[in-house]
Amino acid sequence: MNSTRPLVITDDQDLLDDLLRVAAAAGVEIDVAHAAAHARPFWTQAPLVVVGVDVADAVAATVPPPRQGVLLVTRGADDPAVWRRCVAVGATTVLTLPEAERQLVEEFAEASEPAARSGETVCVIGGRGGSGATVLATCLALIASRRKLRTLLIDADPLGGGIDVVLGKELAAGARWPDIAEREGRVSYAALQRALPTFGDLTVLSGHRGDPPAIPAEAMRAVLGAAHRGCDLIVVDLPRHLTPAAAEALSRAAVTLILVPSDVRGVLSAAQILPELHKHTQCIHTVTRPGPLAPDIVTRSLDTPHAGFLPDQRNLAQHLDRGTAPPLRPQTPLARFCNTFLTDRLIGEPR
Repeated sequence: MNSTRPLVITDDQDLLDDLLRVAAAAGVEIDVAHAAAHARPFWTQAPLVVVGVDVADAVAATVPPPRQGVLLVTRGADDPAVWRRCVAVGATTVLTLPEAERQLVEEFAEASEPAARSGETVCVIGGRGGSGATVLATCLALIASRRKLRTLLIDADPLGGGIDVVLGKELAAGARWPDIAEREGRVSYAALQRALPTFGDLTVLSGHRGDPPAIPAEAMRAVLGAAHRGCDLIVVDLPRHLTPAAAEALSRAAVTLILVPSDVRGVLSAAQILPELHKHTQCIHTVTRPGPLAPDIVTRSLDTPHAGFLPDQRNLAQHLDRGTAPPLRPQTPLARFCNTFLTDRLIGEPR
C-alpha cells in the first residue's frame, strides 16, 4: 500500500464499486483493505481513511488510534446504529451514497493534494491583435519553471490554435481542453498534472486545432482552484474577446498584463478592452511594445501602471515558425522582462 493514497476499508463489493467510481471521478488512486486487521498498519499513514459500514464494528474492535480524516460510508436506507459505529471508529461524519457522492469526490481530491502552494494567477492579454500576448504568457511560464516554480500555463483562447504550438510541443502526449471541458467541482491538481503535458516544473493546458468547443466557466474554475492549491504560478493567456471562462480567470488574477504597441491604434484598441477587463479585475498593468509613442504617453492615456517595456526580439518569428520554443537566453529581451517581472512578483532567484 502507498501511504500517500486514501485508504478504503470494506468487504462489500457493491460499496467498493461505488467508492472506486467516486475516486476515479476525483482523479485519485486509492488503497483497499478488505479486512480491519489488514488496514491497521496503515491507519495513521493514509491521508484519508474511508470505512465501509459493513466492517465498522470490526475496525472499532481493533481500537484504532485517534486521528483526523476518517469517514464512515454507507449505502441505502438509514441504519439506526450507524452513528454509534461512526463514533466507535472515530469518524468525523457519515456519508450516505449516492447522495453524498459529490462531497466524497471533494474529500478524495483534497486528501490527495500535495502540500498547498497558494499559487498566484497572472493573466496576459493583447491590447491589439498581434501584440505578442501568447508569446509573453508562454515565456513567463517557461522562465518561472526554470526557476523551479511549479507552473501551469493555461490557454484560455479556444480560437488561438493551441499554445502548445508556441512551445513547440504540439505533439506531446496528454489532455487538451476538449478532454477536460466537462470537469467541475473540486479537482485534484496531482491528477490534473498527470493528465496534462508536463515538462519538468511546467504543466500546459492547451486548446487544440480541431473544431474548438467553448471552455465552460465551471471547468476553468475547477482547473484554477486545483492549480491554486498545487502551483506556485498560474499563467493564463486570454482571448481579446472575453469569454465566461476568461472572465473567471480574470476574477482570480493577482495581476493582469495588457500588451500595448506604442502607437495610436494600439492605444485606442487597448482603451476599448480596458472597461471590460475592469468589470472582472482591478490590478491591470500595461506592458508597452515598440512604436512611435513614448511609454509614459501610452500609460497616461490608458491610466494604468507601467509593468515595463518589451523590445522586439531578433529572429523570434523564425523560431516560432520552425516549431521551436522562443529562445530565452538570459540577455534576450523576453528573458530579461520575465525575470524582472517574476522577481518583483514572486520569490525565486533566476537560474
